[in-house]
Amino acid sequence: MNQKKKTALVTGASRGIGAATAIQLAQDGFFVLINYTSNESKAQEVLDQIRAAGGSGELCGFDVSNPNLVDEKLDGVAKTHGPLDVLVNNAGVTIDSLLIRMKNEDLDRTLDVDLKGAIYCTRAAAKQMMRARSGSIIQISSVVGESGNAGQSAYSAAKAGLIGFSKSVAKELASRHVRVNVITPGFIGTDMTAALTEAQKEAILRSVPMSVFGSAEDVAALAAFLASPGSRYITGQVIGVNGGMYM
Repeated sequence: MNQKKKTALVTGASRGIGAATAIQLAQDGFFVLINYTSNESKAQEVLDQIRAAGGSGELCGFDVSNPNLVDEKLDGVAKTHGPLDVLVNNAGVTIDSLLIRMKNEDLDRTLDVDLKGAIYCTRAAAKQMMRARSGSIIQISSVVGESGNAGQSAYSAAKAGLIGFSKSVAKELASRHVRVNVITPGFIGTDMTAALTEAQKEAILRSVPMSVFGSAEDVAALAAFLASPGSRYITGQVIGVNGGMYM
């Protein structure tokens, strides 16, 4: 009864897929660290929902694109809660633009958060997990990292880079029983898709064989499985949650 709860850090957990994943992991018994960059009030809402359902966690605000801050925060987590058991790299930004119109600062911000941020967090968590000889790292990439998408070359590059990075790190960490897997969501019902017109939604759904948008909970369910002992023999894999959009 006094056994320490396992600890999970979910980056970008104030809304969308990150929030749903944090809530699901808390339901599964994890102590969940809810990362956010600027929207503390939304992150607090997620924590309140977790606690209202009998779960536990705390806020963990930091910018994943700042490597020094990432190291500092995750060192602090280890001192307070012990080594991380699960890391879900979900934090990301999307700044759409055709290549010929792309601003350098938008390219830098996309790569800094979506790719380098995940690398920084993975590196810091891997040090803890390797010593513990246990852990699961789950990367939230995107279907466009596999298929590409016009107007999203920077985002696609970052998400594709995350796949290659994760396969390499999975090979490095496997002997220490640390697993690294990638989830590639397709069109998921979020605040962004809610703002689309009906005509836009219909055009998107024509590319999805199941003809429906996915939900953040669909992605969270897979993340929870990859965080669980049931996935102990799965590493280096890219798993789509896309309704058949990319096979």
